[in-house]
Amino acid sequence: MRYFVTGGAGFIGSNYVEHLLRNVQGVTGVTIYDKFTYAANPKNYSEFSNDPRLSVVKGDICDVPTLESSIAKHDFVIHFAAESHVDRSIENGSAFVTSNVLGTYNILEASRNAGIKTIVHVSTDEVYGSIHEGSVNEEYPLFPNSPYSASKAGSDLLARSYVKTYGLDVRTTRSCNNYGKYQYPEKLVPVIIRKLSYKLPVPVYGDGTNVREWIHVQDNCRAIQLVLEEGSAGATYNIGTGQRVSNLELIQRISSIMGMESDLVELVSDRLGHDFRYALDSSSIANLGFEPKIDFDFGLKLTIDWYLNNNSWWV
Repeated sequence: MRYFVTGGAGFIGSNYVEHLLRNVQGVTGVTIYDKFTYAANPKNYSEFSNDPRLSVVKGDICDVPTLESSIAKHDFVIHFAAESHVDRSIENGSAFVTSNVLGTYNILEASRNAGIKTIVHVSTDEVYGSIHEGSVNEEYPLFPNSPYSASKAGSDLLARSYVKTYGLDVRTTRSCNNYGKYQYPEKLVPVIIRKLSYKLPVPVYGDGTNVREWIHVQDNCRAIQLVLEEGSAGATYNIGTGQRVSNLELIQRISSIMGMESDLVELVSDRLGHDFRYALDSSSIANLGFEPKIDFDFGLKLTIDWYLNNNSWWV
């Protein structure tokens, strides 16, 4: 089976490529299709550079001729490629609309024309907006509150339309916050590790009580593969763990693992439109047999060790 992985040089995409090449039976080819923007890194897949199953195409999902020629003769598309940093979307949302909405349209059209068997469209829990109580399943309305999450909600709706209109087998995943190796240093967990490693205060929006749900990237990759292999055509699956902590608690946990003082915190002005809490009901994917394998604190230790031992990757 041949896999076409958009954004395969980025954080989650490269971890998924590693999962395919290490753990999935019957993989005859994996194509990384990536624009190689600031958040992509060839080092993320360098250990597989001599694997004959891996090929890499530098391409933009908004470059239709290159996309169409590259996607041909693949069985599956796993669509990670997206602009994903909320702060950047607040500063300028144009690239997010272009990449996440128009880019996803191009992926869907190219997949339809190429006769792709199944597409997994990788989305986010942020499309649901702020969840003040309880948890939400896949039927919950979409209430995005940032240009980033709005662009992802738009891409989710496009995916749904291709299921309903053309009968395309598009399966959407909405995961909670990921952490693990290869995550670009602008994201929260790498920021915390980096600041604490230099004994600098960690900047935290507002009062630090905003709550996020967390999953190790390797668990998310396992879940995505499960959706591809065992999920229902056209379905959406939340991917969560129930592991929800405030930003301040996250800093305290990482500080404890690193043996640092937990008071290295600098409260800063809150982000515009900042969602207070995310919480997923992940019963649907649990019904497929998914259970997270990586304990939160153990996963944080793995991540901390990786960043501290791979200083050249992120400095």
